[in-house]
Amino acid sequence: MARYTVLRLLMFLGFICLGYLIGLREIWLVVVAALGSMAVSFFVLAGPREEFSRKVAARVEQRQARASERRSDEQVEDDEDGGTAHA
Repeated sequence: MARYTVLRLLMFLGFICLGYLIGLREIWLVVVAALGSMAVSFFVLAGPREEFSRKVAARVEQRQARASERRSDEQVEDDEDGGTAHA
């Protein structure tokens, strides 16, 4: 996540510099830089974004597997206790 964020910020700063060099000032400089960096990063940073989403998906699957394992362990314990609920 940090890598993607840093790349987005660098791209935004690059657009700020480019806009300043071509004569944009004040709010237009920020607006054009934001829109330009957003559009370009959608295509240029697709790889890092997909890598990040794969990592997040893997973490979610791991957490779901652990939760499922805990539920099955609790079910086994409940079955061993004769199905009585714990107080």
